[in-house]
Amino acid sequence: MKITSYGVNNVNPYNKQQQKIKSANVNTPFADKIEISSAAKEMQVSSTLNTERTEKIQQIKEQIESGEYKVDARKVAEDLLKYYRK
Repeated sequence: MKITSYGVNNVNPYNKQQQKIKSANVNTPFADKIEISSAAKEMQVSSTLNTERTEKIQQIKEQIESGEYKVDARKVAEDLLKYYRK
Protein backbone atom coordinates (compact mmCIF):
# COMPACT_ATOMS: atom_id res chain seq x y z
CA MET A 1 0.00 0.00 0.00
CA LYS A 2 1.37 3.37 -0.97
CA ILE A 3 0.32 6.58 0.77
CA THR A 4 0.91 9.81 -1.04
CA SER A 5 0.58 13.37 0.17
CA TYR A 6 -1.58 14.42 -2.73
CA GLY A 7 -3.96 17.23 -1.64
CA VAL A 8 -3.31 16.80 2.09
CA ASN A 9 -3.05 20.53 2.78
CA ASN A 10 -6.80 21.15 2.22
CA VAL A 11 -8.12 18.04 3.93
CA ASN A 12 -8.82 19.46 7.41
CA PRO A 13 -12.55 20.36 7.33
CA TYR A 14 -12.54 21.59 10.96
CA ASN A 15 -10.63 24.76 10.11
CA LYS A 16 -13.46 25.95 7.87
CA GLN A 17 -16.06 25.01 10.46
CA GLN A 18 -14.28 26.95 13.23
CA GLN A 19 -14.07 30.04 11.03
CA LYS A 20 -17.83 29.90 10.39
CA ILE A 21 -18.62 29.60 14.12
CA LYS A 22 -16.31 32.48 15.03
CA SER A 23 -17.88 34.78 12.45
CA ALA A 24 -21.40 33.86 13.60
CA ASN A 25 -20.61 34.60 17.27
CA VAL A 26 -19.13 38.02 16.58
CA ASN A 27 -22.39 39.47 15.23
CA THR A 28 -24.80 38.21 17.91
CA PRO A 29 -24.86 39.76 21.40
CA PHE A 30 -24.81 37.36 24.32
CA ALA A 31 -27.44 37.53 27.05
CA ASP A 32 -27.87 35.35 30.12
CA LYS A 33 -31.07 33.38 30.33
CA ILE A 34 -32.66 31.44 33.18
CA GLU A 35 -35.38 28.85 32.92
CA ILE A 36 -36.94 27.28 36.00
CA SER A 37 -38.06 23.70 35.51
CA SER A 38 -41.45 22.45 36.61
CA ALA A 39 -39.78 20.26 39.26
CA ALA A 40 -38.10 23.32 40.77
CA LYS A 41 -41.42 25.17 40.81
CA GLU A 42 -42.99 22.24 42.68
CA MET A 43 -40.14 22.31 45.18
CA GLN A 44 -40.80 26.02 45.82
CA VAL A 45 -44.46 25.29 46.56
CA SER A 46 -43.58 22.42 48.88
CA SER A 47 -41.12 24.63 50.78
CA THR A 48 -43.95 27.07 51.58
CA LEU A 49 -46.03 24.13 52.75
CA ASN A 50 -43.18 23.03 54.99
CA THR A 51 -42.97 26.45 56.65
CA GLU A 52 -46.73 26.44 57.26
CA ARG A 53 -46.50 22.94 58.71
CA THR A 54 -43.65 23.87 61.07
CA GLU A 55 -45.64 26.87 62.30
CA LYS A 56 -48.66 24.66 62.98
CA ILE A 57 -46.50 22.09 64.79
CA GLN A 58 -44.97 24.84 66.92
CA GLN A 59 -48.44 26.08 67.90
CA ILE A 60 -49.55 22.56 68.86
CA LYS A 61 -46.37 22.07 70.93
CA GLU A 62 -47.07 25.29 72.82
CA GLN A 63 -50.68 24.23 73.45
CA ILE A 64 -49.54 20.83 74.75
CA GLU A 65 -46.97 22.40 77.10
CA SER A 66 -49.52 24.87 78.47
CA GLY A 67 -52.18 22.16 78.87
CA GLU A 68 -54.65 23.80 76.51
CA TYR A 69 -54.50 21.12 73.80
CA LYS A 70 -57.47 18.73 73.91
CA VAL A 71 -57.69 15.53 71.89
CA ASP A 72 -61.05 14.62 70.35
CA ALA A 73 -61.23 10.87 71.03
CA ARG A 74 -64.14 10.34 68.64
CA LYS A 75 -62.23 11.97 65.76
CA VAL A 76 -59.13 9.87 66.47
CA ALA A 77 -61.20 6.67 66.52
CA GLU A 78 -62.93 7.56 63.24
CA ASP A 79 -59.62 8.27 61.54
CA LEU A 80 -58.15 5.00 62.81
CA LEU A 81 -61.12 3.07 61.43
CA LYS A 82 -60.77 4.79 58.06
CA TYR A 83 -57.07 3.94 57.96
CA TYR A 84 -57.46 0.23 58.78
CA ARG A 85 -60.54 -0.35 56.59
CA LYS A 86 -58.70 0.57 53.38
